[in-house]
Amino acid sequence: MGKRNSARKNTAAMLDSDDTDSVSSASSIRSDYPAEEVDKDSLLDESLDKLFEKRGSTREKALLSIIEAFSTIMQHEFVQKKFATLLHQCLNSIKKGSGKEASLASQAIGLLALTTGPGNNAQEILKESLPAISQALRSRSESSKVASLLECLAVITFIGGEDPEETEKAMQTMWQVVHPKLGTNALPGKPSPAIITAMVSSWSFLLTTADSRSLTLKDWQESIIYLSSLLDKDDRSVRIAAGEALAVIFEIGNFERYSGEANDSCTSIDKDKRDGYVHLKGLISKVINQVRTLASEAGGKGAAKKDLNNQRNLFRDLLDFLEDGHTPETSTKIGGDSLYTTSWSELIRLNFLKHFLQGGFGKHMLENDFLHDVFGFMPKKTSLSSDGQNKLNDKRLYKSPNSALAKARTQFMNKQRAMLQERMTSHFSVGAEEE
Repeated sequence: MGKRNSARKNTAAMLDSDDTDSVSSASSIRSDYPAEEVDKDSLLDESLDKLFEKRGSTREKALLSIIEAFSTIMQHEFVQKKFATLLHQCLNSIKKGSGKEASLASQAIGLLALTTGPGNNAQEILKESLPAISQALRSRSESSKVASLLECLAVITFIGGEDPEETEKAMQTMWQVVHPKLGTNALPGKPSPAIITAMVSSWSFLLTTADSRSLTLKDWQESIIYLSSLLDKDDRSVRIAAGEALAVIFEIGNFERYSGEANDSCTSIDKDKRDGYVHLKGLISKVINQVRTLASEAGGKGAAKKDLNNQRNLFRDLLDFLEDGHTPETSTKIGGDSLYTTSWSELIRLNFLKHFLQGGFGKHMLENDFLHDVFGFMPKKTSLSSDGQNKLNDKRLYKSPNSALAKARTQFMNKQRAMLQERMTSHFSVGAEEE
C-alpha cells in the first residue's frame, strides 16, 4: 500500500509539474499571492490528490473542498496546470462512484467549465464528459444524481458546444430521460418530480442558445404538448419549470412563419402544414388558459407561500407576454452594480446559473469574464469578502484563459493526457480488485 501511494504521488508530481519553458511567468505571479491564497491552493492540491484514494467518503470530501474552492476563487492558474487530472478524476467518480460522489463530481465539472470559459478546454470537457454522462443517465439512479448530471450537461454544452448539432444532441439526451417516447436514455420507471424539474430547466437553459430555424413545426408541437401536460401536475416546481420552458419557446419560436406556409398551401403536403399550424394555434390557446389559471391559483392547505408567490409571479408575467407581448424586466444587485435582464431567455439563463453556482454566483459574476459576456455585464473592480461585504480589488491575480500564457500551456497539457490515461487505467484496475 505504501509503495503504491508513493508511486501515485510521484506520478502526480511528474504529470502536473510546470513546464519551465511555458509557465515561468506564472511562478512569478504566484509569489505575489497573499499567504492565505497560497494555503488555499495547497489545500486544493491535496483535495485533487485525494480523488485517487480508494475510500469513497474520502473522495466525496475532496470533491466538496474542490467545489468550495472553485466557487469562492477563480482558479485559473490551478486549471491551467491540472485541468486534465481534475477532469478525468471527476469523470471516474461519475462512472464508478456512489450517487453522492457522482453528483459532486458533476458539479465540479460544471465549475471547471465555467472557470475555463469557451475554447479548447471547454470543448474537451464536453467531448470527454458526454459519453460518461449519457451512460450514467441510463442507469437506475437516485433523483439527486440524475438532476446533477443533467445540470452538468447543460453547463458544459452551453460553454463548450460550438456547433448547433452539439447543443441539439445534448437537448435530445435530456429529453429522452423523461419524455414518454422511450429513447436510449429513458429511465426505468416513472421519473420523480425532481428529475422532471431538472430536465426541463436544463433543456430550457440550452434552448435559449438554439437556432429556432432548425426546429420544425412538429418539434414545437411535441414540446408544447409535453410541457402543457406538466402544467397540470401536482408538483409546483414542475409547473414552474414547464412555464419557464414555454416562455422561451414562445419568445424564440417565430410561429407566424408557419402561418405564411399554411396560407400558400395547395398540395397534400401543404395541407399537412396548414393542419399542423391550426393544431399549433389550438395548443397555444390551451396553454394560455392554463397559464391564466395558474396565475391566480389559490394557496390551498399546506401550500408554501414563497413557492406559490413564485408561481403566480411567473405565470402573470407569462400571461402578460402571451396576451400583450410584454417581456419581464429584472434587476439583480451584484456588488455595487446591477445586472439587468430584458427577455425571457436572459432571465432563464440567470435563474439557471444562480441555481447551479449557488453561493458562488456573486463571485463568478464579479470576476468571470465569460459570464460578463453572456449577460453583457461590466462590474466595477469589486469582490465579495468572506463576510458578504463588498471591497475593492485593485489587482487581478490570474491571467485570462485566452492569454498567451494559457495558450503556451496547451502543448504541456496535451502531454499530460496521454500519461494520465495510463495512470488512471492502472490505478482503477487495482482499486476495483481491492474494494
